[in-house]
Amino acid sequence: MRKIYIIPNLVTTANLFCGFSSVTSAIHKDYTAAAWFILAAAIFDALDGRVARMAKATSQFGVEYDSLSDLISFGMAPGLLLYLWALEPFGRLGVLASFLYVCCAALRLARFNVNTAVVSKAFFQGVASPIAAGSIATFVIFFEATGIPSDSSWISRDLIALVQALALASLMVSSIPFPSFKELNWRARSSFGYLMIAVMIMVLIAVKPEITLFLVNALYLILSLVWNAYRLLAGKPMVIKAAKETTHPVKDS
Repeated sequence: MRKIYIIPNLVTTANLFCGFSSVTSAIHKDYTAAAWFILAAAIFDALDGRVARMAKATSQFGVEYDSLSDLISFGMAPGLLLYLWALEPFGRLGVLASFLYVCCAALRLARFNVNTAVVSKAFFQGVASPIAAGSIATFVIFFEATGIPSDSSWISRDLIALVQALALASLMVSSIPFPSFKELNWRARSSFGYLMIAVMIMVLIAVKPEITLFLVNALYLILSLVWNAYRLLAGKPMVIKAAKETTHPVKDS
């Protein structure tokens, strides 16, 4: 076996640890902690590839390890959290909805690895599993923080959770393009207004992360779907152009 790179794989291990901690927290009914662990896993997932590129330490081992960790952190952990938090009262339907989410997350990760070399990096083909998991996590945090009753006269938490599980599962395996911001030039000059918007978002997250993170995640999903619907109605559906396909694509760890 070839030698492996320590630093990027340690970051991936931190991702896996957060996913495992989310599972154990959900089992012990500490749902808010379970949700925060999922968000922490997403941060480590975003870092491991960048660390690997900076250290010039990308490898096929890192690709496989990253995918297995992601399946735990962004498939199993949010699926179990959603089931124990809201879907258990639905019985078999709740089990099937949770399993469908986990299954679609696995399919999404497998498709991502296969299509890494043939799909534009500017877009995700379907919702990325960390974003889908973040949607569930921020929803749980938002609901627990606001103290809204699970079955009030105007809202049913359990029903929303069921619809959310089915919708996110479908979006993960869909071919709808979602912006990835991977090719955004962060060093480019821009107007002062953009800086102020970014500062305001950071301030809101610092002051009220329970609400702001949920709103940011929800707005990303909604605006992406509206943008795709607009292009479809205008006769200009977004097509993710394929590059030259390779037999064994390699993804940064």
